[in-house]
Amino acid sequence: MNVYDFDKTIYRRDTTAQFYLWCLRRWPKIARRWPAVACAAVKLALKKTDKTGFKGVFLRFLEDVPRPEREIERFWDENMPRVHRWYLAQKREDDVVITASPADFVRPACRRLGVTRVLGSPVDIQTGAYHGLNCHGAEKARVFREAFPAARVERFYSDSLGDAPMAALAEAAFLVRGERRTPWPR
Repeated sequence: MNVYDFDKTIYRRDTTAQFYLWCLRRWPKIARRWPAVACAAVKLALKKTDKTGFKGVFLRFLEDVPRPEREIERFWDENMPRVHRWYLAQKREDDVVITASPADFVRPACRRLGVTRVLGSPVDIQTGAYHGLNCHGAEKARVFREAFPAARVERFYSDSLGDAPMAALAEAAFLVRGERRTPWPR
């Protein structure tokens, strides 16, 4: 099987950030959470919290979005053209997507691409609350192995060197920069 990161790998942008901006245009009241997000960002910079803690505060904007599942579908109605052409040319039925974004943000796009196996950060789509850790770095590899304990990863693709633990599981790994893919630096 081939395994892919999603944000800035298959999709040209960061899903979470783009969905937030999309929601902000429709529900400006989500901006009321900026002070808490700024405080969480400072804590992250000072290493007083981790990515899970920061994102847990940031994603609370979902509490102010009516029917977030419907809005995520509408978001993808507009944003599917931002999927990289290189991925469309090589996608396979057995692909797996694993992302640090909330799995429920990415799953509708993957469904449209014909990808049924999607792993990501465990976030309650109604509240933004985390039910586990942010799916990044070593956690991404752990989540993958938990879901597919005996899987043989032929190729792994990501835009982030932070995904090195996942790249180490693959027979071949590639660093993605836009439409360009280069062998993973070893």
